[in-house]
Amino acid sequence: MAAWIPYALLSALFAALTAIFAKIGIKGVDSDLATAIRTVVILLLAWSIALARGATAGLPDLTGRTWLFLVLSGLATGASWLCYFRALKLGPVSRVAPVDKLSVALALLLAVAFLGETLSLKGALGAGLILAGTLVLAWS
Repeated sequence: MAAWIPYALLSALFAALTAIFAKIGIKGVDSDLATAIRTVVILLLAWSIALARGATAGLPDLTGRTWLFLVLSGLATGASWLCYFRALKLGPVSRVAPVDKLSVALALLLAVAFLGETLSLKGALGAGLILAGTLVLAWS
């Protein structure tokens, strides 16, 4: 088994738990405030892990390009979280989560367009099935 698979499966599990915990947690709370609280928790957790593992030693070596794209990634993540929490506030997890997971198909297309990755027939079929599954789950 490839070394990344257990982490990817754990990521999926934690993402699923995120939706459930968030839906329960935002009851009676503004979704933007809930996102801000979640962000502080993640900030503390991520920096604690980076410090404990000595990963911060690489900070001086980061290039301007690296900083730019990590900041852009952070902004995209923040926008995603704000929209996700608003969607969870307004809709059921059973419909919001599948639409959110369209990000998988979109990431495949963006990787082809901007990173020069190739999309195999299996990849295109998988993206199509994700789209079809989203349509079935969210708009049935």
